[in-house]
Amino acid sequence: MIRVGMGYDVHQLVPDRDLWMGGIKIEHELGLLGHSDADVLLHAVCDAILGAANMRDIGFHFPDTSAETEGMDSKVILRKTIELIATKGYRLVNIDATICAERPKMNPHIPRMQQVMAQVIGCDADAISIKATTTEKLGFTGRQEGISAYAVALIEKD
Repeated sequence: MIRVGMGYDVHQLVPDRDLWMGGIKIEHELGLLGHSDADVLLHAVCDAILGAANMRDIGFHFPDTSAETEGMDSKVILRKTIELIATKGYRLVNIDATICAERPKMNPHIPRMQQVMAQVIGCDADAISIKATTTEKLGFTGRQEGISAYAVALIEKD
């Protein structure tokens, strides 16, 4: 059996925070605000994976009201998400994701993001497609107030 899930996340850009995207730290004058490390790409991916398995969302499993998840590395959330779907007999087939950001440019960082995510998941980097786009200076993304990400995940029963 195969199933598909969709995920979306957005976080505000603020000073005095690190910018984590796809499990890597990117040098930038602003970072994303959130309870964890606010990695919008990994959060969207986790929601897509959990959705495909009909296991709610990351807020349910990793609440932003918990001291345990405060400042949490989103790679830990991704690893635990893969472990969660495995309890129902699922494994990840592939991910297709898009990051929406005016700045910094994400394209130079995508191969490293794919490698890091593949390591955490335990899959081939070719199973992880990441794209980046801008909003042509429109909306909160265009004004550089935040960054968002969309993801689709395909899973299958072992």
